[in-house]
Amino acid sequence: MGADIGRRLCEVRKRRGMTQRELATESGVSVSLIRKLEQGERATVRLETARRLAVTLGVPTTSLLEAPVDDVTPSADGTWTAVREALRAPSSGAVQEAPTVGGVRDALAAAEPLFAGDRLRQLSVVLPSLIRDADSVADLDDEGRALRTRVMQLTGWLLTQTRQFDAADEALGRALDGAPDTSRAAVTVSTRCWLLLRTGRIDEAGRLAERWASEIEPRMSRASKGELSAWGWLLLRASAAAVRDNRPDDADDAMRLAHSAAVAMGCEAAPGGDFLQAFGPLTVVLKRAENAMVTDRPDLVLSMAAKVRPSEMRPTSNNRNRHLLDVANAQVAMRRYGEAVDVLEDIRHAAPEWLANQRYAQDVLRRIVTHRRTLTPEMRALADAVGLPL
Repeated sequence: MGADIGRRLCEVRKRRGMTQRELATESGVSVSLIRKLEQGERATVRLETARRLAVTLGVPTTSLLEAPVDDVTPSADGTWTAVREALRAPSSGAVQEAPTVGGVRDALAAAEPLFAGDRLRQLSVVLPSLIRDADSVADLDDEGRALRTRVMQLTGWLLTQTRQFDAADEALGRALDGAPDTSRAAVTVSTRCWLLLRTGRIDEAGRLAERWASEIEPRMSRASKGELSAWGWLLLRASAAAVRDNRPDDADDAMRLAHSAAVAMGCEAAPGGDFLQAFGPLTVVLKRAENAMVTDRPDLVLSMAAKVRPSEMRPTSNNRNRHLLDVANAQVAMRRYGEAVDVLEDIRHAAPEWLANQRYAQDVLRRIVTHRRTLTPEMRALADAVGLPL
């Protein structure tokens, strides 16, 4: 990003006739951060912070951001090194026994619950071999190609989850190249939109989601659940991009269409048993709450959360856990720190490996800690779980 964000921020602020302190007061962003950005001492900023500044200045977030934001550094502990190497060099040379299509099929079936259950440590061990074996059988027949495509799709999703963004982009590109049809390709595109959102490329994410949603829009009277899910998720990505770009009307329009897809689904469902395609009325409610948190409506987040029954959400569902982070953040905004800690504890017990990869969780817990003179044992355990420096 370099100093460009600071230059753009300074230019827009001056055109609005605002001082740094006035911008800080109205946006809730510290004047010291604004000063560091404008002076080039700080070259990155969280997407949420950029949006606060953009809303206060009355411009799209993308007018300040034209490159990736914070949270794009690969894991420094080497957890995903072998996976990244397998993507770069799928063939490991001569092997005593070549993999078979049936063997890869069985290995993938055994691995899919690990993806769905956020079993990240186990995946870091088994995934490199699965990638190489899937690549080896891809040229044998159509099933082999389909297996490699699915492995790449899941790998791209996982690496996006764990902030290995360059490797995720490579895996998703391979998955898209091998997709057997447009509907299933759209599932990969949805993940790529998520990747773009996580790296601050919100304009690109929005345009990609909108284009694909337009291309695959189904005829509602006879659409399959797979088609409705793919379309609905692309609309949710388009809405997420629009709300982060300070375009609330566009965000609402996309969300209304996603709701119509959910109504047509009739219930929460995962077409073909694929957890990546899980979609329905509940998913739309969770994403409406996410948009409300982005627009600083913690009261609305908690109101919507109160209508969601815990029994409707799988304990290790990523959508469920992401929603609970929004709930915890809303509780902090309402100064209900004890309730926020309880929510974070819920996530820690249900999905500890997932929580460890969420910078959002760090941000929420940091806000709690700053309001405490001493930390409870639960708070200390949470700080360790999310890697919060103390």
